[in-house]
Amino acid sequence: NNNNNNDKDNNNINAPRRSALDLYDSSGRLEPGDSHRYLFSVKAHSAAASLRGIAYGDELGQAVITYRKAMGESGTLYSSTVVCPPTSFRPIEGSTAADTTTTTTTSDVPTSTSTTIATPSKFVTHKSGLSVDVAAASAQRSSLPANPTAPRSLDELLPITIEPIDPPATLLLSHPRKLTVLIVNHSDRAMNLQLQMRLSHMTGVVVCGSSFLTLGEVPPRGGSCAVEVRLVALVAGLFEVKGFYVVDLTTGMEVGMPSLFEVFVELPEEMGE
Repeated sequence: NNNNNNDKDNNNINAPRRSALDLYDSSGRLEPGDSHRYLFSVKAHSAAASLRGIAYGDELGQAVITYRKAMGESGTLYSSTVVCPPTSFRPIEGSTAADTTTTTTTSDVPTSTSTTIATPSKFVTHKSGLSVDVAAASAQRSSLPANPTAPRSLDELLPITIEPIDPPATLLLSHPRKLTVLIVNHSDRAMNLQLQMRLSHMTGVVVCGSSFLTLGEVPPRGGSCAVEVRLVALVAGLFEVKGFYVVDLTTGMEVGMPSLFEVFVELPEEMGE
């Protein structure tokens, strides 16, 4: 018995010391008026759900909180069902809407005057596919009565979407990498489209090679095409892959995409040594 007690004492001595603040933070104790905020990661497990992604309107479950009061009374609280929020966009800085009119003239892209630029809200973060969210928003809008005062639906803001297929989590500095993107036409009419990658809107990771690809006619109501582009990282660090636009060559309409994904740029081994 003495040996067992000595072993326990030695384990206590060798255990890393924790500060009083760490012990308090890990206790979950709440004083009157206190609040705690928790962040949860929700993932799709089934093969069908993983392929589709989590989209606007999907039920994600409930938050369950168990508690114990000072005198030992215990209880359980259940939140209402948590529903995936829609992707939201904030206006471009200096404007009052997500739509603006610009004139663009470059050496390798055609001139166009009608531009829709969607800037993602920093308060809504999710990993569902953008095309899935747009399709869900369209279905949601069609099931509701028309409301002219309601804000524009996601499918109205983004009649065309670009989505990366299996994007990389990391890139090597100065090493070009191929990326396949899916372009989906959510509108009610066929469009003669061109994909443009604009260097002025890219930071850290830029297009390598031609800055535009003519896609031809893409059918309406979910018609799509997949194309391959090349990217190259110019600076080490964490960057958003952005600057992608789709232009309807028939009408001149431009749709600017939110950032496609984030990627961490690493130094090659020979440079890190």
